[in-house]
Amino acid sequence: ADTFTLGVCNGCQMVATLKDLIPGAAHWPRFVRNRSEQFEARLSLVRVEDSPSVLLAGMAGSHMPIAVAHGEGRAEFTGGDPAASEGLVALRFIDNHLQVAERYPANPNGSPAGITGLTSADGRATIMMPHPERVFRAVQSSWAPRDWQGDGAWMRLFRNARAWLG
Repeated sequence: ADTFTLGVCNGCQMVATLKDLIPGAAHWPRFVRNRSEQFEARLSLVRVEDSPSVLLAGMAGSHMPIAVAHGEGRAEFTGGDPAASEGLVALRFIDNHLQVAERYPANPNGSPAGITGLTSADGRATIMMPHPERVFRAVQSSWAPRDWQGDGAWMRLFRNARAWLG
């Protein structure tokens, strides 16, 4: 009860393979080759969904750019139905109209329903394909509000981790 996990990119793939050992993670997919059949590296737009993730606490509804760099990021659900993950989806790719992205290039890997991050039922384990650690400073963004001094939007995830630890 006093631990949490964040799996990003290859860490996401690895932690997802351990789902049988993580309480409340049975709904997690495996991650397979992108539909584009190529490595995708760029900024993409995501929306933080309402989920129990301790790392994304207070961020639901936020939409912001995030770094993507993967060749095997497409979520493949057992039985092909991501519906079992509803309520535990942490991040989705969205398009420029802020709608869930199902198509390339807004959805760089082709995951169903734009799913690119999930959490366990208790919120202590979060996995995601994009890289929040690559865009946590305001200067790493192509645009940021003038009043942002040092921290970018994704710094909240890391501050949430610190706050959760007490």
